[in-house]
Amino acid sequence: MNSKNKVFKYNHQSEVTLAELMVPSNANFSGKIHGGYILSLMDKVAYASACKHSERYCVTANIGGVDFLNPVEVGELLTLRAKVNYVGTSSMVVGIRVESQNIVTGVSKHCNSSFFTMVAVGEDGEKVKVPGLILDSEEDIRRFARSKTRIEQKQSRKKEYDDNSFSIEDHLAELQDQNVIIELL
Repeated sequence: MNSKNKVFKYNHQSEVTLAELMVPSNANFSGKIHGGYILSLMDKVAYASACKHSERYCVTANIGGVDFLNPVEVGELLTLRAKVNYVGTSSMVVGIRVESQNIVTGVSKHCNSSFFTMVAVGEDGEKVKVPGLILDSEEDIRRFARSKTRIEQKQSRKKEYDDNSFSIEDHLAELQDQNVIIELL
């Protein structure tokens, strides 16, 4: 789709699914699949989704909110689904859902959801513009709005806790009931 010579795409055009059988070499010391390995797979699927949308090389700029909800066992089939939820000028927020399935019993479990911010870059390594996003469902609008709010909150936190603007006095009372001892010199 083209509006005033700007390209727009549906998010289903950026959908990527990656499935991999979890083997013992991917396990940690407790016998579960290592979280770092899962993060590596998430980065790969986010990269593929962002590249499909932008038709450019992309780099990971931010990984937001990685919560490991359920362990992944050796022998399970891990499936990662990704698609672009939000676009800025050169950045994209890729939503990823990770599920594992016991392939003998067929039981599946949600293991992780996360948001990777990817940036499209040109051959010179500089940021380049990405296509806009066509939102064609209430779910698409919710995901876009949620990503926009998350970005705005991150920017606000960054300002509030910046070295030049942080006020200790504004936060000392908040620390009263925390598991800390404050010994300012």
